[in-house]
Amino acid sequence: MDLHIPFNFTTSAIFLSLVFLFITKWKKSQTPSKLRKLPPGPKQLPIIGHLHLLSLLPHRDFKELAKKHGPIMHLKLGETSAIVISSSEIAKEALKTQDPTFAARSGTMSSEIMWYNHTDIAFSPYNDYWKQMRKICMLEFLSSKQVRSFASIRSDEVLKLIKSIESSAGKHINFTEKIFLTTSSISARAAFGKICKDKDIMVKLFQESVSLAAGFELADLFPSFKILRLFSSNNVKLWAMRRKLDTILDEIIDEHKENLVRMSQDNEGLDQAELTRRGNGEFGNEDLVDVFLRVKESGELDVPINYDNMKAIFSDVFAAGTNSSSSTVDWAMVELIKNPRVMAKAQAEVREIYKGRKIIDDSDLQKLKYLKMVIKETLRMHTLVPLVPRASRKDSEINGYFIPANAKVLVNAWEMCRDPKYWTNPESFEPERFENNGMDFTGNSHFEYIPFGSGSRMCPGSTFAIAGVELLLAQLLCNFNWKLPEGIDADNLDMTENSGITASRKENLYVIATPYDP
Repeated sequence: MDLHIPFNFTTSAIFLSLVFLFITKWKKSQTPSKLRKLPPGPKQLPIIGHLHLLSLLPHRDFKELAKKHGPIMHLKLGETSAIVISSSEIAKEALKTQDPTFAARSGTMSSEIMWYNHTDIAFSPYNDYWKQMRKICMLEFLSSKQVRSFASIRSDEVLKLIKSIESSAGKHINFTEKIFLTTSSISARAAFGKICKDKDIMVKLFQESVSLAAGFELADLFPSFKILRLFSSNNVKLWAMRRKLDTILDEIIDEHKENLVRMSQDNEGLDQAELTRRGNGEFGNEDLVDVFLRVKESGELDVPINYDNMKAIFSDVFAAGTNSSSSTVDWAMVELIKNPRVMAKAQAEVREIYKGRKIIDDSDLQKLKYLKMVIKETLRMHTLVPLVPRASRKDSEINGYFIPANAKVLVNAWEMCRDPKYWTNPESFEPERFENNGMDFTGNSHFEYIPFGSGSRMCPGSTFAIAGVELLLAQLLCNFNWKLPEGIDADNLDMTENSGITASRKENLYVIATPYDP
């Protein structure tokens, strides 16, 4: 027999109780702003603050609000304070001059569940654990030397892509999907070696989690009301995905451990120094899982780690390595198709250097000066992380304004990359603007251009991502001519980005590839 709970009693009582609590909390939250001079901002509503002014693409909304309220604004997103920065000068103050003060990160319900209570690199608090894990990744996996060691993996996966496109020559292909599958394979092989048979399931899990994280979650907007998580349908979905992810990553770790034991038994004659660097990588070397198994058991870590900590890092590397590279290549191809002059110039450069060769060597990529400018311009117009996220670790001051502790600090990199104050013809795709202008991906000097962030929280995988992007674009431009399917006008392509952690293009790109015959 079904049990029906009367809505007019139980539900109403819960609703009224929550409203009362919200009002009480909201009144208390108003006190600090009256005592100290916060940055300016629009008029807010009770309880929800400025949420009514925002869409699923808040970086675009912030651009319009900044026109009225200036380059640094204070907004209330539910009960949380957000400081929005929209100028290079103020961004430098937050990301460089006061980097340690603003080196924290604000997590979400989604990131807490999928990234193991924020023990990854992207969402971890600024502490000794975070410094240790970032250092391990940078030294053992994401250094320039290690990224170069993955060259054969990149070449192999890109060659598979070229053959796949050749088999569909003259037909409509889903370019977005093909690139995504290629970058996910590169990331999986680099991180997990030969052991990742459930890669496609992992890809789907992270795509779903990013989609769930895209919207406004009440539990994140009112973090002091823990009860809101109980009413969130996303909470149940996220935990179901987390359990699936756990199963996959546990299996990867277990297989690595078993193989390492077997290798140790098979190579008893080798000295310990040589043994410690053998692993499950593509060529018998260590992959990311092997590295963390070694350092975990070494007993030399300042902050001991467990398997959940390792899984958080693996999730970070796989998700970030896949999404950033695929989104950049996808956006670049859209812009090249919309700008045939740039396409022709980039293809001419690649084809001149490789002179009919199908296989492009990593070392030859350094000669592709114009292609590098195309990538930089792509990341200017289509910033992967439109809002560079930080959080204040203590009460502080920027540009004469009070910034309360624990406030979200959002640097609108998307707006700065399109601001006519810094760029000539900012809405035009003009790679030549980067010729001899000294701008790079380090985020150290030109804060109007920080596609991978800046300071201590800068993305550690930028070298890994760019290496894949350069090879993919070079091979695609060298081996094929590209056009849109009949009836589709390049001027009418939807150039809107998705909401979410990475601003990929909202619509998939369908194209026709014709093999190039020199």
